[in-house]
Amino acid sequence: MEKKRILTGDRPTGRLHIGHYFGSLKNRVKMQNEGIYDPFILIADVQALTDNFNNPEKVRKNVREVAMDYLSVGIDPEKTTIYIQSLVPETAELTVFYANLVTIARLERNPTVKTEIAQKRDIFGESVTYGFLGYPVSQAADITAFNGELVPVGEDQLPLIEQCREIVRKFNSIYGEVLKEPEAVLSNTKRIKGLDGNEKMGKSLGNAIYLSDPEDEVNRKVMSAVTDPNRIKKDDLGNPDICMVYYYHKLFSTDEECKTVCSECKEGKRGCVACKKQLAQNINKELNPIREKRKYYEEHPEIVDKILKEGTAKAREEAKRTMKKVKKAMMLDYFED
Repeated sequence: MEKKRILTGDRPTGRLHIGHYFGSLKNRVKMQNEGIYDPFILIADVQALTDNFNNPEKVRKNVREVAMDYLSVGIDPEKTTIYIQSLVPETAELTVFYANLVTIARLERNPTVKTEIAQKRDIFGESVTYGFLGYPVSQAADITAFNGELVPVGEDQLPLIEQCREIVRKFNSIYGEVLKEPEAVLSNTKRIKGLDGNEKMGKSLGNAIYLSDPEDEVNRKVMSAVTDPNRIKKDDLGNPDICMVYYYHKLFSTDEECKTVCSECKEGKRGCVACKKQLAQNINKELNPIREKRKYYEEHPEIVDKILKEGTAKAREEAKRTMKKVKKAMMLDYFED
C-alpha cells in the first residue's frame, strides 16, 4: 500500500513546550508509528526569519534545539524525514513562481495573516515586511514541493491551507495537472493555555513549561501558576474550573487524581500548595524520559547533525523531482534533454 505523505513543521524561534507536545508532537509520533504515512517534518528557519530578521543567531541556535526536542519525544528519523527549510533552495524557487499567482489583496484578507500581523505590531509597527505578508506563499511551496497530501493543523491554520489549495488550483489551471492539492487534517486537540491563563503559551509571555526544563524549573513554574483568585485560605471553598492548576491536572494526572483534586478543592480540604506540588510531580514524571533522551542528544550533537543532513538531503532530492516537473510545465526547462 502506498503511504500518504504528511507535511508538518515548526519555526525554530525557541525550544518546544508542553503546548507543542499535546498540540502536535504526540500526534506526529502516533502517526509515524501507524505505518501508513510518510511523514516529513520541516524546521522552518526561513519562515522564522520573517519576524526575527534582526536576530539570526537565535534562529540558527534553535534549529538544533527543535531537532533535539523532536528526537526526545520519539520522532524516529528512520520513519520521519526531518529537514531544514533553508537548505532546500528549490522551495525558495517555487515560492517565486507562486508569487505571480497570488494578489496582495488576497494575502491581506487571509484571517490567519491578519491575526498574526496584529499580534506583531511591536515588531513591524505599521510597516509589515513583504516576507511576512507573503509567508503563506512560501508555506504553499513547502507543502507542494514534497507532494504533501495531508497537513495536520489547528483550526486557526485552516486559512493557510486553503490559500495553498487555491495556489495549486491556479497553477494547474494554467500549466496542467502537475501539483497535488493538499488536504488539511484538523487536530482534535485544543491549544494549551499558559500557566497564567493566557490562551497562548509562549516564551515571550513567560508562561510556558518547556520539554527540556529541569525538575526544579518545572517546580518553580508550577508554583507560579494562577489559581482561583477568590480562594485566600486553605479551607476556603474553591472553584477548580477557573484554576490553571486543575487545568493542567487534567493533562498530566489520572482521572482518579483529577476527581480527588476537584472534590477536595470545592470542599476546602486541599490547599493550593499541596495541589501544585502534586501537579509538578506528575509533570516531571511525564517529562523525565523526554529529558533523558534529550540529554543523550545534547551530549552527541554529531548524531543530531547527521540526522539533519541526511533528512535534508532526502528532502532536497524530492523537491528536485517536483521542480523538474514544474519547470517543464512552465516551459522553463531550457537545455533539458
